[in-house]
Amino acid sequence: MTSVVENQGPIILFDGVCNLCTGLVQFVIQRDSKNKFRFASLQSPVATKLLGAETTTKNQLETMIFIEDGQIYRKSTAALRTTKHLNKFWPAFTILLVIPRPLRDMVYDWIGKRRYRFFGKRDVCWQPTADLQDRFLD
Repeated sequence: MTSVVENQGPIILFDGVCNLCTGLVQFVIQRDSKNKFRFASLQSPVATKLLGAETTTKNQLETMIFIEDGQIYRKSTAALRTTKHLNKFWPAFTILLVIPRPLRDMVYDWIGKRRYRFFGKRDVCWQPTADLQDRFLD
């Protein structure tokens, strides 16, 4: 991994124009009392630096990416591994990792392909407020 990842804690890369995705980032921020997470949009230069040229593909924008300890996780695995770091009962959702990944990802993909239709899309990437800016890498 590049030096951008080092000492940053877990990183979530998300589709910055997707209302569902930005809503989930805000959901994580509200439940991350220790401010562990760092964020960047998949459309950002930071994501390109972390993931290389693969970020420019349409399929790459259809998934959340979670980076922890130099490992890259996608789709349902990324979402479920994120819950491990949240407050209260959310870490219990990691038990769902016992469900075979192809089954979990089938549900994830179904939602992902319809997320703009169900939740809408922005014209430009969502920008965090000034008090959250230090949590964002881009």
